[in-house]
Amino acid sequence: MGWPMSEKVKHYLSLHEKYLEEADKLLGARDYVQASEKLWGAAAEIVKAVAAARQIELKTHEDLWSFVSKLREEMKDPEISKLFLAANYLHQNFYEDLLPAEVVTDGLETVKQFADRLKALTNVVS
Repeated sequence: MGWPMSEKVKHYLSLHEKYLEEADKLLGARDYVQASEKLWGAAAEIVKAVAAARQIELKTHEDLWSFVSKLREEMKDPEISKLFLAANYLHQNFYEDLLPAEVVTDGLETVKQFADRLKALTNVVS
């Protein structure tokens, strides 16, 4: 994508919102495996949006984790990495289908909390 960085931020924020909406619908349909992956995607996209606002491109899980760790330190907020860790378990659940339904359902609020902490760092007014 050869887009200007501000367009990338908006793109990632749009994907974040799309995945949250899809996860909510999938939870309603009791498709917890697919909802898990959408929730992980929503968490990853908000991280990418913050990185794009700083003109940083994240391509791997390692890049995501490294950036989240930097944000945790910068914000002096240990909950950042804890919330992202929970989202990572949702990603794992996509492959393993081991999490109980209520845990996946709780993941929606977890990912929303994570995103709420990071949205201000995107420098995009919603």
